[in-house]
Amino acid sequence: MNPDDKNLFRDAMDDVIPLKDQASTHWLKTPATKAPRQPEARSEEENFLTRGYLDIIPLNTPLEYKADGIQQGVLDKLRQGKYPLDASLNLLRQPVENCRQALFNFIQQARKAGLRNLLIIHGKGRNDESHANIVRSYLARWLRQFDDVQTYCVAQMQHGGAGALYVGLRKTDKARLDNRERHAKRSR
Repeated sequence: MNPDDKNLFRDAMDDVIPLKDQASTHWLKTPATKAPRQPEARSEEENFLTRGYLDIIPLNTPLEYKADGIQQGVLDKLRQGKYPLDASLNLLRQPVENCRQALFNFIQQARKAGLRNLLIIHGKGRNDESHANIVRSYLARWLRQFDDVQTYCVAQMQHGGAGALYVGLRKTDKARLDNRERHAKRSR
């Protein structure tokens, strides 16, 4: 501080009266200048979705998947949009790595929340090499890597058509138990 700054400070603080120490006065600790270093927040699971080489799926090939043991009727109802949507994820115009992270986090959160029917919007390109088709091709690979994904298919036009996918997740154990209890009450 230069001498002029000291004089200005003294003039400004001239009429200030210090607080007296009393039992009702609570002195707060002075805040630390730096926040304590936190370990990096890691997701509960490491993102296992693959990167790297990709076989691009032609635009005229509709995306569709049904896990082993899933009835065809479940996929048909999903394709017709008969299941109410619980959540959606928009991946339009995002880099592939961001899409990978967003999809992983979205599926994990949906699973924790007990959601069953999801909409993923990836966009549609004009040619096979477009960014939207590359994301679409990666989605086809990534969604199969989740144990919880039992089906996916192209969405209805009102939800994005060829630029979006319906995704069906498995029931959680709690939902399965609730279902069993609800149906057991009816059968008595």
